[in-house]
Order: sequence, then C-alpha cells, then structure tokens
Amino acid sequence: MAEIQVRTVLQHAWAEIEHDIQYKSTITIPTEIRRRFVALAGMLEIADREFQGIQDSDLEFREEARKSVQRGDLDAVEITPDALRAYLDKKFGPDNRISPYSYEFTTRLLKSLGFANFRQVDECISGYDDDQLSRIVYVTRQGQTTRFECLLLAGMGGEFIKRHLWKDHDWYQTSMETRLERLRSAGIPLGSYCPERPPQTEPPGDRVGRENPA
Repeated sequence: MAEIQVRTVLQHAWAEIEHDIQYKSTITIPTEIRRRFVALAGMLEIADREFQGIQDSDLEFREEARKSVQRGDLDAVEITPDALRAYLDKKFGPDNRISPYSYEFTTRLLKSLGFANFRQVDECISGYDDDQLSRIVYVTRQGQTTRFECLLLAGMGGEFIKRHLWKDHDWYQTSMETRLERLRSAGIPLGSYCPERPPQTEPPGDRVGRENPA
C-alpha cells in the first residue's frame, strides 16, 4: 500500500524547515529562533492562502471572460490569450491546430496595435470575409489566427504595419506591403481603423468584398 501526499511548494518548504528545526537539532532551540520560526509559519500560511486565492480568481476571470464573449458583451472583455481563443472560436469556429503560443503572440500583437477590448477588435474587422482575404493573400485558406491577421490588415491598412511588433524589420514591411497590394488589386477596400478613435462611417456600397449583412 502506498501513500501519495500532494502539497504546495510553500507547504513543502515549510515541512523541510520544520523537520530540520524540530527533529535534527541537537540542542534546545533558542527563544529568538523559535519566535522567528512561529512568525514565519504564520507568514507562510497567509502566503499559501493568497497563492490559492490568486489561482481561484484567475480561473473565475477566465470563465467569466468566456461567458462574456459568448453573450457578446465585448466591451468589458480584456484581451488575454484565453479570451482571444474564445472570441476566435465563436467567430470562425474552433481550430485545434492553433498552439497556445499563437494565441499569446496574437494577444501581444493586438495590444501593440492599440486594442484594449474585443469591441474595438470587432469594429475593426466587421464585415470582412476571413476566408476570402486569406485566399487573396495566401492563395489558400489559412489557420484561424492567420486569417484573423488578414482581417486586421484589411481593417487597419497601413496602420497595421506601422504598429506591428515587427515594424522595424525591412523584410516584414516589404512583405506586408505586398499583401496590402494584393488586397487592393482584388478590389478590397482597406480601412484605417485606429482603436483610439471611433470608426468612420462609410457610405453604403463602399465595402466591396465584405460579407453581406445577415
């Protein structure tokens, strides 16, 4: 019969310290050391509770963000990798090929572009057809996050390039300008969306190549 004990890192550290002091000491523990030992025990207990509380709050935050995305309450949803996945899964359908790193990178990208919540993201890409843009830029239908970047590129136009994480690399600017030109040549109207200011209203019929309203 075997026994498996599960404990936190702090609990493990405390057990090691307690064992050394209580059982390995060959002399009586000085009062000052015992006092500090008791004080440390209290601090470790508080810290352990706080770590558990932080973990519980993080799980609650993620769950609430997913629910808000499903309800369409996008203004209050902070941009995080977990919330981004929920948003893209709802908008384009799940894509199990996408790695956690891709969601983390795209989250950093959105923040570098100036987005603060998913309402702004939704405004930027509204009406564009992700499959159509992907085939124009890459010839084939790409994965979820790549198609999403195509939408951002179309919605922001040159602003996307100027704000991108790789904006200082010449090879990247050349590559993105080529993609923009492909979209222009295909008749896709490029936007100039900036999260810091409201989107400009376009006259009816100007959004050629976008999805028709349901």
